[in-house]
Amino acid sequence: YGGMGLDFSYNIAVAEELGNIRCGGIPMAIGVQTGMATPALTRFGSDELKKQFLVPTIAGDFVACLGISEPGAGSDVANIKTTAVRKGDEYVINGGKMWITSGSQADWMCLLANTSEGPPHRNKSLICLPMNLPGIHVAKKIDKLGMRSSDTAQIFFEDVKVPSKNLIGEEGKGFTYQMLQFQEERLWGVATVLTPLETIIQETIDYTRQRKAFDQSVLHNQTVHFRLAELATEVELLRSLLHRAVALYVEGKDVTKFASMAKLKAGRLAREVTDSCLQFWGGMGFTSEVLVSRFYRDLRLMSIGGGTDETMLSIICKYMEILPSK
Repeated sequence: YGGMGLDFSYNIAVAEELGNIRCGGIPMAIGVQTGMATPALTRFGSDELKKQFLVPTIAGDFVACLGISEPGAGSDVANIKTTAVRKGDEYVINGGKMWITSGSQADWMCLLANTSEGPPHRNKSLICLPMNLPGIHVAKKIDKLGMRSSDTAQIFFEDVKVPSKNLIGEEGKGFTYQMLQFQEERLWGVATVLTPLETIIQETIDYTRQRKAFDQSVLHNQTVHFRLAELATEVELLRSLLHRAVALYVEGKDVTKFASMAKLKAGRLAREVTDSCLQFWGGMGFTSEVLVSRFYRDLRLMSIGGGTDETMLSIICKYMEILPSK
């Protein structure tokens, strides 16, 4: 279908390299294409669907978006309200999606919708939805704290008709497919923060070395250089956890626990590194002129998007058998 046929570890290598871009929005937009909107289509979609949607997306001719979150259902995916009712050889879609990355410019959406009234984990399906159909309304581009180079949209569906052949895999399996898709999304997200965190630490070292306070460089203070050494160690530990999870994933193992641990740690470490380093920049760190302030805003999303820290903790507890399975 136009890809190189390489295993997932190459996706992660690309994601780490994209971290050299000095903002979070562009790597995130690419990640939507490669690790969020297309894995389920790649695994479970028909040959016809792959030719129609996957081929142009891989080629870069189509922009894809992922339609999961709603105003009342962010991390709580099972609680989505958007419906796709089967009528003949079409689905009629009604509802809306919120916080949709690339939603203002997307050519198609990987949409999760309720296709029956059964149990919430078995009544959902994934559908390839062209975004130029009648009844699709992009309500607004959302103004955000960070990731400001990325367009994020609120979208409504009003009696949108899409061919039933646009169903990805089996009807009712959408929740399961999305949970699998989330693992690649979360691992990609972890990989994209590693290089920015290293960059911020190095730029903080360089700045505090030349910045003087009380007749000595700021870096000369033990509390500063010890803290930077500690943060650098944490980044390396996160990289090791990520690479372990990816190696197991390539082997076909279930990495839900490790992916959730890595996602949790990445979100918290991104906050810790950017906050600590911004403090060492002093007043300059509070301006928009330096990279640390941008990543302070951009990387804050890591603890929210793709499953909140609290959701990751719940998953980890489940795998540790701390909490009963639902």
